[in-house]
Amino acid sequence: MHADPRSVARHVEDAEHQAMPHRLYTLVFPFDQAQARVLLGMKKRGFGSNKLNGFGGKVEPSETIAQGAQRELAEESGLTATKIEQCGLLLFYFEDSPVAMEVHVYAVREFSGHAVETEEMRPQWFGMHDMPFNQMWADDERWWPYMLKAQKFVGRFWFKADQVTITREELRPVESLDF
Repeated sequence: MHADPRSVARHVEDAEHQAMPHRLYTLVFPFDQAQARVLLGMKKRGFGSNKLNGFGGKVEPSETIAQGAQRELAEESGLTATKIEQCGLLLFYFEDSPVAMEVHVYAVREFSGHAVETEEMRPQWFGMHDMPFNQMWADDERWWPYMLKAQKFVGRFWFKADQVTITREELRPVESLDF
């Protein structure tokens, strides 16, 4: 796997992890500010199935990361983002995988359409301050406070093969995600 020129991981990783192949992903959270809620989706199949999460997936070679985020949101929820902002960068290392996941996290505060169930996700609104962390990835609870404050962040998480146990983590606020 060749280094993707869109990857920014080299700006936040040590040499050992920079040498790993990376795959680019997006993770998108639509917010309904008026009702203080966020749309999550129950993943119905594939990686992360039976977990609640934002909407997202792999970035296609022909698109920018933001375009990938918008496409994935539309495909998985039926919503069209009209205002999208990158809020975070997450890097995941799983002990049973030689490939790092580089996940670009976005907040959508303006959108059109109505959330609909798709083959991959079953959407459901939750209170922004009442998140179902017991049904989400273990790292979500750690960086979610940054999302609520609209504080940009960078996080790195190392998971055991069980995809539940975090063995190491680094998380910090940043002024900018423009590397």
